[in-house]
Amino acid sequence: MSIVVNLNTVLAERNLKSKDLAEMIGITEANLSILKSGKAKAIRFSTLEAICKALDCQPADILAYEKE
Repeated sequence: MSIVVNLNTVLAERNLKSKDLAEMIGITEANLSILKSGKAKAIRFSTLEAICKALDCQPADILAYEKE
């Protein structure tokens, strides 16, 4: 897939664990893991907004497009 999820990098920069972020934004660790791995087929804008709010970042910090 051409969309790359950089959530692990952002979490590491902020010294946060996936478990903590999942609790902060109100989703399960399993769903966050699917998103982090890039296996998610979609993401709700409300979830993306919650992640950005919790991590004080922009969507472009989390998602990137790379040509195949």
